Amino acid sequence: MEIKKAQWITPARDMGDLCPVFRRVFAAEKPVEKAGLQITALGVYEAELNGKRVGKFVLAPGWTSYEHRLQVQTYDVTELLSPNNELRVSVGRGWFRSPVPGWDNDGMKKQRFDQPCGLIALLRIRYADGTEETVFTDEAWETSEGPVRFSEIYDGETCDARVKPDDWKKAKILDWPKDILIPQEGEEIREMERIAAKEIIHTAAGETVVDFGQEVTGWVEFTIDARAGELVHFNHGEVLDKDGNFYNENYRGAKAEVRYICGEGKQTWHPRFTFFGFRYIHLISWPSDPKAEDFTAVAVYSNMARTGWLKSGDPLLNRFFSNVTWGQRGNFLDIPTDCPQRDERLGWTGDAEVFVKTAACLYDVEKFFKKWLHDLAADQFPDGGVGSVVPNVLKKDKPSAAWADAVTICPWQIYQTYGDKKVLSDQFDSMKKWVDYIGSVTQTPDLWTGGAHFGDWLSLDAAKDGDCRGGTRPDFIATAYYAHSTALTVKAGKLLGKDMRAYEALYGRIVAAFRQAFPTCLTQTEHVLAVQFGLSPDPQKTADALAEMVVKAGVQLRTGFVGTPYLLHVLADYGHADLAWSLLLRREYPGWLYPVTKGATTVWERWNGIKEDGSFESAGMNSFNHYAYGAVADWVFEQAAGLRHGEDQAGFSELIYAPHPDARVGWLQAKLNTRHGPVSAYWQWEQDGVRYELDTPVPALIRLPGGERKVSPGTYTFWEKHPKA
Repeated sequence: MEIKKAQWITPARDMGDLCPVFRRVFAAEKPVEKAGLQITALGVYEAELNGKRVGKFVLAPGWTSYEHRLQVQTYDVTELLSPNNELRVSVGRGWFRSPVPGWDNDGMKKQRFDQPCGLIALLRIRYADGTEETVFTDEAWETSEGPVRFSEIYDGETCDARVKPDDWKKAKILDWPKDILIPQEGEEIREMERIAAKEIIHTAAGETVVDFGQEVTGWVEFTIDARAGELVHFNHGEVLDKDGNFYNENYRGAKAEVRYICGEGKQTWHPRFTFFGFRYIHLISWPSDPKAEDFTAVAVYSNMARTGWLKSGDPLLNRFFSNVTWGQRGNFLDIPTDCPQRDERLGWTGDAEVFVKTAACLYDVEKFFKKWLHDLAADQFPDGGVGSVVPNVLKKDKPSAAWADAVTICPWQIYQTYGDKKVLSDQFDSMKKWVDYIGSVTQTPDLWTGGAHFGDWLSLDAAKDGDCRGGTRPDFIATAYYAHSTALTVKAGKLLGKDMRAYEALYGRIVAAFRQAFPTCLTQTEHVLAVQFGLSPDPQKTADALAEMVVKAGVQLRTGFVGTPYLLHVLADYGHADLAWSLLLRREYPGWLYPVTKGATTVWERWNGIKEDGSFESAGMNSFNHYAYGAVADWVFEQAAGLRHGEDQAGFSELIYAPHPDARVGWLQAKLNTRHGPVSAYWQWEQDGVRYELDTPVPALIRLPGGERKVSPGTYTFWEKHPKA
């Protein structure tokens, strides 16, 4: 990469919490044909050329495994050049220099905080006469203090609008590796939506609170007419308490606050180097009478194309569909985070693997996940183990089943959705190393026993209160995923033309050992995994037993992060679609629609984040924007609406249409933009039958109660008397 000809530079003195500004003044006196800027930073940066912002990428260069991979952005700046130029780059701490995660006290947090600020850039100018000129980072650059006095991922940002960079000092060369530099791989992070404030609330506690009506990830842009030196100060929250007062104890150690010292007159500002998860802001200091029109929430996330839509005859279900979509937006900010608000915001592998299919229905996430999976492989331990988060800032964590299995599940799903084998070839060695790792650490051959696992995280069947790992046997989960990851690795290897006979034999031994070690299933999740992963010798009997357990529990799920994503699939696949619908439509706790009845605008971490009496679950782990349980939307696309790709036909090159209509929602519509074109499916429950509509760009196998038929690409309408009508 040409940028490697430049040098890393840093301020000559440590500026502490201040965000430095770098600049280079240069001339371009001849007519310019083309100019391109390559740039990246140790931190997050914003570049301006002659006072105009370069590009739309915010929080660049994003978050990667910085020890191994740092993305370089390339911008066309031809139109921004003039005969006399000034290139300025401001650099904040970002993920690189923020003390993440908030609870980490093993020294790594301080190490990240103490890392140097750095910039590397190269501007190539090609003149109309054919000559070229290069401006690159070196000792000719200068640095100064900027208006951003503090910026950090968890605690927020402080800006003094009165400060203008003017005390310019020479930059110095920074000794930092260049072999980590890679071209931009992921989607750019962008400002994607703007949401006007809904209302100003004056609470019983005497607070002034701005409500945007929707939880978003990003920042608040505000406009104010003020005197120089006056202070704007606010913090962020997701919910109000049962008395209508501001609440953000669940942010834990994250201060999530903004301080802005005004300049003179009317001004508009928003943070530049951090982000927040919020629906509300609490105005601690505001120099004038606040009005709703003064505030706009800016949603910030990766620039993914929308590909999937769901709509039904049930308003609560439609709000839930919206919540799932907003949960993905809020947590797909360069990496698939668990939550966007508290002192965490990490790329938890478990959340990513359970949600990846839904993610790929709602948005085009091929590029997004390929980049993240490259980081996963880069962070994989030498012995093949995979950490709980990627980028891995929890170096001392032990690999956990279901979480680390993102190494096999995510690339396989990306291949299944988009049909490009490259994701498998890129990740195959990583997948195989993970399967080999399990075999090297297990206490029992052909099972995975021992180890430290998260279990069926946050399930409702724990033997005692406070046990987040739930009631499912850890060795059961670990071995089930051992089998599943081995099976996926075999499939990937065969598609890539590799000899997989040894792993096929391993898979056979794992299944046999599993059936011998676990002849009976004890929990809902155990039944689910045994069927979903092909481990039950009699899947119909196991699925029937699962249905009986659900009914005996009062038509309630008792599953957690591991069992919930597959629960409705197993029920519907084996004749219990009505029961699956009953679970999805349940409005009482625990159920997907219960949070909607409590005003949720995203998916919650816990089924009862807000309890029935209006009180909160423990603030220590109670995110109100946590997308994992939104994974059920893939069941709505695939089974309720009936849209799935053909068996062994990745990328929707063929379609299977096998919907499960339900009278309680009246009608359901699903739309998917696939690599082969848009697919649309609709059904409506009528008095004595069901009307079906399908628009498919590829051949389809239609499976309706009246039988099967194959059709060519086209638009079709069917009406059938339903057996239960």
